[in-house]
Amino acid sequence: MTWLAWRQARAQIVAALAAVAAIAVAAVAAGRADSTLRLWLPVLVVVVPGILGVLWGAPLVAGELESGSFRLAWTQDVSRVRWLGPRLAVPGLAAMAVAGLVSWLVTWWAGPLDRAGTNQFGSFDSRDIVPVGYAAFAFALGALLGTLLRRTVPAIAATLPAFTAARLAFRLLARPRLFAPVTRALALDPATTGYGSSGFLPLMPAPSLQPAAPDLPNAWVTSIAIVNGRGQGLTASELASTCPHIGDRAAGGAPGMGGSGHRQAPQSVVHATQECVSRIATAYHEVVTYQPASRYWPLQWYELCVFLVAALLLAGIYAWRVRAIG
Repeated sequence: MTWLAWRQARAQIVAALAAVAAIAVAAVAAGRADSTLRLWLPVLVVVVPGILGVLWGAPLVAGELESGSFRLAWTQDVSRVRWLGPRLAVPGLAAMAVAGLVSWLVTWWAGPLDRAGTNQFGSFDSRDIVPVGYAAFAFALGALLGTLLRRTVPAIAATLPAFTAARLAFRLLARPRLFAPVTRALALDPATTGYGSSGFLPLMPAPSLQPAAPDLPNAWVTSIAIVNGRGQGLTASELASTCPHIGDRAAGGAPGMGGSGHRQAPQSVVHATQECVSRIATAYHEVVTYQPASRYWPLQWYELCVFLVAALLLAGIYAWRVRAIG
């Protein structure tokens, strides 16, 4: 069965490896100064696991269920479990290998650029080992959705949004809590604290004071807050009562800040904002929450293990579903 599974999957595996080789040749030929590659190679690492889940995982069983050929395969001397194992393992391991090779290529190619920077967490999802876990999860998710929906096109259509939602949920909700974050309390600095708002419409918060992040090379700053001695955040009403005209004065921006972006404000606005920050600083201070640079690799390994375990759980449900299909 392993040989049969390899024969069924070898064309797509060879094509994927050839594509990786072509990308490697192009990256080496273009060099690290190519701005287009600097932009798109990390994007490639992010999207490859989802593509593998869509094109390799979703049609794995859905195609046979849709065509009815599973009835012939499952009435032979080979049990469903023996049929299932190689069919899932061969392309699944190949998907992990392809994602790992792409990640290794981009990590190597961008290595000098990454080491010259101070934001290693900015490329966390597109470097090193976590893409292997993403590929395993995407493949298992696609295979499971194929057995549940029993149609190839709906399974393909459902896999990518489901995988993307799982990735985003983990990125926003789980990863910051895998390790207890480090907090640092700092005095508000009028010279580096601006006024404005940051975010994306329609979730743009109301304008408020925005302290600059401290110098924490390669750390992952997860939040910056302004709190008082009791840990209570600075409210809009408290800010308005202390600095009643801050909104009008800072409409053009604060130190380096605008009402909805970053631009240099007139000097009068800068002085007014700094005076406001000085008054607020008598009762409030800045609290920075972050993951230090030393936790980069522990977080990589932790997240890899989480997605591999999730892939195994999905594979277990997949096996149960295949055995239950009449």
